[in-house]
Amino acid sequence: MACPWWRGPMTLTRRLWAYIALTVAGAALGVWLVTLWLPGWLVDRRPRDGAAATGNPAGTAPGDARRISAMLFYVAPRGDGLIAVEQDVLYAASPADQARRIVERQLAAAPPGHATAIPAGVTLRALFLTSRGEAYVDVSREIVTGHPGGSLHEVLTVYAIVNAVTVNLPDVTAVQILVDGHEVDTLVGHLDLRHPLRRGTRWVQRTP
Repeated sequence: MACPWWRGPMTLTRRLWAYIALTVAGAALGVWLVTLWLPGWLVDRRPRDGAAATGNPAGTAPGDARRISAMLFYVAPRGDGLIAVEQDVLYAASPADQARRIVERQLAAAPPGHATAIPAGVTLRALFLTSRGEAYVDVSREIVTGHPGGSLHEVLTVYAIVNAVTVNLPDVTAVQILVDGHEVDTLVGHLDLRHPLRRGTRWVQRTP
């Protein structure tokens, strides 16, 4: 039997609407899936403050900071000279900053098994380098007020600082020690500090 003339167009219309309905349903399903999974993909997985990403220097923990090996000077076992001891010191990009790091480490407590020639409580106030290869090291007054006295001990205190700078920074040839921002004649009355002092190798003993 032949179909009525209107059956063809009506069937075509229904198919069109069915296709549109399927398309809309598929799009809705896609939107739902994206809504479900996308937040997880967009989560910021970078470390929070205090947790550094691998290879990020700005977040490097202090213990992982770059260091150099420096020769620092401590009292010899018999107390009659200095001995050189290799220690790790924080790296600095400029010579002046590196000198500060070295002096700060020299002023700190001695490593186990060694004795410091620096009185307790001495801190670095400032450090300057000149174009003549001289360093001016300004330390706190405890280097005077806390000093036990004696000519030998004064020599060891001064040359622990002078040698720490001149040995590790070859471009620095002499060091003048200032106290609380002022030039001083001596620390405790024996060694002339009114001018920069060169490296004092005569006070350094060889270690076995």
